[in-house]
Amino acid sequence: MSDAHETLREDPVLRALIEEFGEIEIDTAEDPFERLVVSIINQSISTASANAVRERVFERFDEITPATVLAADADALSDAGLGEAKTEYVRNAARAFRERDLGREGLADASDEEVIDELGEIRGIGEWTARMYLIFALGREDVLPLGDLAVRRGIESLYGDGEELTRAEMREIAERWRPYRSLATLYIWHHYES
Repeated sequence: MSDAHETLREDPVLRALIEEFGEIEIDTAEDPFERLVVSIINQSISTASANAVRERVFERFDEITPATVLAADADALSDAGLGEAKTEYVRNAARAFRERDLGREGLADASDEEVIDELGEIRGIGEWTARMYLIFALGREDVLPLGDLAVRRGIESLYGDGEELTRAEMREIAERWRPYRSLATLYIWHHYES
């Protein structure tokens, strides 16, 4: 058993989730830019809708890189299901990646908050998207994305005894998961989706 799983098992609620779902791991994307595009697609839409859009976008383009996104006709991106706003956001991200190193090496020495600030300078990238990037592109282990509705609802259903919890209360609950709040979040998502 990994150190992360051992730490999380100290919380009886997470221990039950680990027993239910097994030892899951964070699946870090091979290509950080592609993962950022996935997070942009996932913004503010249901999982089913996001999956459908992602499938259409990935079918239309052989590879998702800053170069292919910037070379593509905006209508092609929009027609693939991104819509006008998300097409703009994806292109803004592509320009930022072309101009500076926002991959693992470029952000290796940056704190989580510095990464959030750096990505937040890109129009269309908010805190939720930046936190998804921290977890799934950079593999950061201690990220708590309370901007995610499923995370909040999952925590409430597991720890709230039917009551609504404040974000401060959720942060307090999550303190016991440090320094593996990203992995705990995966278990919360699994619970919520099941």
